[in-house]
Amino acid sequence: MKQLHKQQSLNHRREEEMGSETPPYSPKSMKHTRTLPRSINYLLREQRLLFILVGILIGSTFFIIQPTLSRISPPEAGLFLPRSGLVRFNTGNEGASLRVGRIPAGIGGRRLRVVVTGGAGFVGSHLVDKLIGRGNDVIVIDNFFTGRKENLVHLFGNPRFELIRHDVVDPILLEVDQIYHLACPASPVHYNVGVRTFVFVVVQWLFGISNFVIGFLDPSLYYVIGDLQDKCTNVMGTLNMLGLAKRIGARFLLTSTSEVYGDPLEHPQKETYWGNVNPIGERSCYDEGKRTAETLAMDYHRGAGVEVRIARIFNTYGPRMCLDDGRVVSNFVAQAIRKQPLTVYGDGKQTRSFQYVSDLVNGLAALMDGEHVGPFNLGNPGEFTMLELAQVVKETIDSSATIEYKQNTADDPHMRKPDISKAKELLNWEPKVPLREGLPLMVSDFRNRILNEDEGKGMR
Repeated sequence: MKQLHKQQSLNHRREEEMGSETPPYSPKSMKHTRTLPRSINYLLREQRLLFILVGILIGSTFFIIQPTLSRISPPEAGLFLPRSGLVRFNTGNEGASLRVGRIPAGIGGRRLRVVVTGGAGFVGSHLVDKLIGRGNDVIVIDNFFTGRKENLVHLFGNPRFELIRHDVVDPILLEVDQIYHLACPASPVHYNVGVRTFVFVVVQWLFGISNFVIGFLDPSLYYVIGDLQDKCTNVMGTLNMLGLAKRIGARFLLTSTSEVYGDPLEHPQKETYWGNVNPIGERSCYDEGKRTAETLAMDYHRGAGVEVRIARIFNTYGPRMCLDDGRVVSNFVAQAIRKQPLTVYGDGKQTRSFQYVSDLVNGLAALMDGEHVGPFNLGNPGEFTMLELAQVVKETIDSSATIEYKQNTADDPHMRKPDISKAKELLNWEPKVPLREGLPLMVSDFRNRILNEDEGKGMR
């Protein structure tokens, strides 16, 4: 027994000696991975990285082959969808592919799918009428802050028309060929609230990067500003629509304004004039908001290849204007019909140029279909003082109407007149309807609406 125990001890001692001479087997790869971070070591073990790469390849192939959106029948015309719901619809052109910046402009009779933001508003609703008349499928996006469903009710039931109740400060996913971005409170009553535009400066400060970089970030990052997001349609709405145009390869038209010229020191104003704007004045939220929107549009055009068109719109009038939106033509017409004095601010010698809405709509369509980015002035170069305009309104409605003078508003431009040489040459566009022709059409619309309004009040 002792002999056996002694033999086992000797064997055990030999094994220990042999073990000390020959180290245990260890794969060479382990020597390299010990110095790497644990996350990388995890990927390298058991071919996990290979499986991940194969999965990405399979997923990419699937999304390339499959259409971008599931397609179902369009909703009933006139249907109001949730504010931020995902909208899917049949494009009528299955399997079509579009490249960023190379969108057909409707030449050759191709039926286009077009979205108009702010399409329930004054200008937007007239634009929708024109686009549907050309045979296009039109989607209207509007939150009805200033738009009116009455402007579109005649299109309800039209298979080429779709209405979505949605605020453009929230992203939306659509498949379209063209985007007309008109959404913005444009009358003094609605935009003179002070804070709307400067949110963009706050966003720049929060992120600490330039507005060019911000333009390419996911728009959802801007939700850090919380409740202020519904104050910055010019910025957030434009960013979201530009982001949509970039993703789907749509041509994008921005409706800017002559307000970017401020109180101009150049007369008439060319597109090359940079303006004379008070950045902290009572009107500046609208002026600077449109300037920022133009900047964002050009950043997306230069940096991402988005096909962009920019229109600078001068004073426009016509049917479907809001009755009490604070703009001079609608003010004068409504006051004259209601037998009220016409309110003139200051001495009445300020000048403006007034174009009829159909001329503007034709200009927007020509710009979208053309091959020039802009910006383009779209306005009627016929110039009137406020007193001259009041006189035309009196002649059209009530020659006995009186004029009441009030103190002028801050930063009110002394003169405004477009130089439309560029639009004439490159777009083959110029206004056709003079003020004395277009004004009676607007007056007829206002009479009917004011009469209905008064009858409604009498029934209460």
